[in-house]
Amino acid sequence: MTPDLWLEAHSYLRPLADLSAQVDRAAAAIDVLDVRIPDWEDYRADFLAGVPLLSSADAAVDLEPGGRMAAALVERLASGTSSGKLAEETRVLAAELGREPQVSSRIADFLLGDETLAPPSPGLLRYLAWTAMARFLRPVVAAFEGWRDEERWGRRYCPTCGSLPAMAQLVGADPGRMRLLSCGCCGTRWQFKRTGCPFCETDSQRLASVTIEGEPGLRIDHCESCGGYLKTYNGDGNETLWLSDWSSLHLDLIAHDRGLKKLAASLYEFEPARHP
Repeated sequence: MTPDLWLEAHSYLRPLADLSAQVDRAAAAIDVLDVRIPDWEDYRADFLAGVPLLSSADAAVDLEPGGRMAAALVERLASGTSSGKLAEETRVLAAELGREPQVSSRIADFLLGDETLAPPSPGLLRYLAWTAMARFLRPVVAAFEGWRDEERWGRRYCPTCGSLPAMAQLVGADPGRMRLLSCGCCGTRWQFKRTGCPFCETDSQRLASVTIEGEPGLRIDHCESCGGYLKTYNGDGNETLWLSDWSSLHLDLIAHDRGLKKLAASLYEFEPARHP
């Protein structure tokens, strides 16, 4: 399955695909700044204690350059000639950020939960800033994956940035099949137990799945205890497409219509239609 074929069958996703492509093109035009790989032994105690990498003072990953890339992405989109809601909101956001001292550090702190920065369109800033920050962090994410012992982590939140997962993926073949959780923010994937809710960590007896007719590679796993759900990719092929949150937002609508709760961390949101 290619993106073009997917969009032919799901034309209502075209605006999201166009938005994602526009932002990705702008991000690709920005220089990727160097990031220092942490000393893993300095971080080991925090890792074993469940402290995400970017929250560890001992790992000391400097996110300010990633914040600079994020600010540059906002400015690039704001200075373009495009029109529409994205262009308008980005220009307002860029103007507001331009008034902030040390804006790159402020953006980095904002991504890790600092609420003292209250920009207009915070969802837009989170989306754009994580798009840039994820590019900055790729060498760290790759090196971290090679170092960490997945069985010693096993937690429901991202080992890199601490976000809850956006999606899940089943890989391998039974009986040794694994479930990976996928972070929609920094792009990390990590191993999690096959049976268990990644939101309330209840046992497998309270878990259920909804299969999607005509889309055998996708399903909705949900917990009958907390009502949370996680979109799950169960197949082989174009992981870049299947694990892109925008390409499966129709599953969020299906889950919403079934009364399930979106507890996953996502950079894309949908607004259900309101009926009079």
